Formats: sequence, C-alpha cells, structure tokens
Amino acid sequence: MAIQQRRYDIDDLWRIACEADDDKRYELIEGEIIEMAPTGIWHGRLVIRLGGYLDRFVEANQLGIVTGDTGYYQPADRHNLLGPDIAFASIDRIKQPKSQEFAPLMPDLAVEIKSPSNSLAELRRKADIYLRHGTRLVWIIIPDSESVEVHRLGADGARQREVIGLAGQLSGEEVLPGFTLTLTKLFA
Repeated sequence: MAIQQRRYDIDDLWRIACEADDDKRYELIEGEIIEMAPTGIWHGRLVIRLGGYLDRFVEANQLGIVTGDTGYYQPADRHNLLGPDIAFASIDRIKQPKSQEFAPLMPDLAVEIKSPSNSLAELRRKADIYLRHGTRLVWIIIPDSESVEVHRLGADGARQREVIGLAGQLSGEEVLPGFTLTLTKLFA
C-alpha cells in the first residue's frame, strides 16, 4: 500500500515561512515544499547585474516593478509557489506592490539562474509552471555556458525554447518592449 504524502498549499508555506527561526527560502512545487540552498558568488552577482539593468529600464519607463526572491503564485492553483531570482510584474497587474505577502499572480517575466545545485530539467519544469499560469517570458540563465534559454508560448499555445549564446542578446519582446541586453555585457 502506498503512503500518501501530505500535499501542501500556499497557506501552509506562508505559515512555515513566518514561523521559521531562520533565513531559509522555500518554493512549493505541485504541493511539495522545496528548501532553496543559498547561492554562490557568481549567481548572486548575476542577479544584481541583470536585476539592475531590468530595474533601471522598468523605472525609467514606469512599466511596473522588478523583484528578487519574491514568492509568486496563481490564485487558482494553491499548490505551486515559485520564487524567481528576478521577476517583472507590469503595473496593470500588480495590485499591491508594497504588500509583505506572496504575490497572488505569476510575473510577466521570470528569471531563473542555474546554480550547481539545480539541474536544467528542474528549471525547465519551473518554466513550464510559470508559462502554464500566466508568465509570458522566462529566461533561464546558464552561467557555465554563458548562455540563456528563453521560454515562451507560441501563438498556437505550444511552448517554445530558444538558446541564446554569448554573441547574442536578450530581448524583452512584448513583455518589456525596447529592452535589450547583450550577453557579453551580462557575463562581463
């Protein structure tokens, strides 16, 4: 007989995060609580570099907010909460930008930076969850190969994946029109 593990939801994760006497970070994937390990130096540096470029662009154009390590979830699915390394939520979608709680929406853009403790399969699974719940663009930054996987849904609803190498550039596409960043500048 199989033993059913408990399936956690957003309320459980909020309670655990608020009651914890530590600085641990958690995500919730298909009802399973995942503890996030601290990141290394290069990962942290890439968060600050890319987050800075995005934040300056978003602020200058009054497009919304850029966040880091913020919990996002789709209210209709209380068993998935993701904390992208960097996220952008447009001004017309973010209702309470100063809230202390998890964001009850998926961001327009989610950025995940691969750490040694992640596999690409794990990050692609997260990209699927983001896209399934309303995120329009996902960037998976891969420091070891100095490349980025771009995930989006096509006009037919099928998931598309594009790999951009060091000679290429990121584009905000329809999510952040006019935003571009060469990968040589990001990985410098």
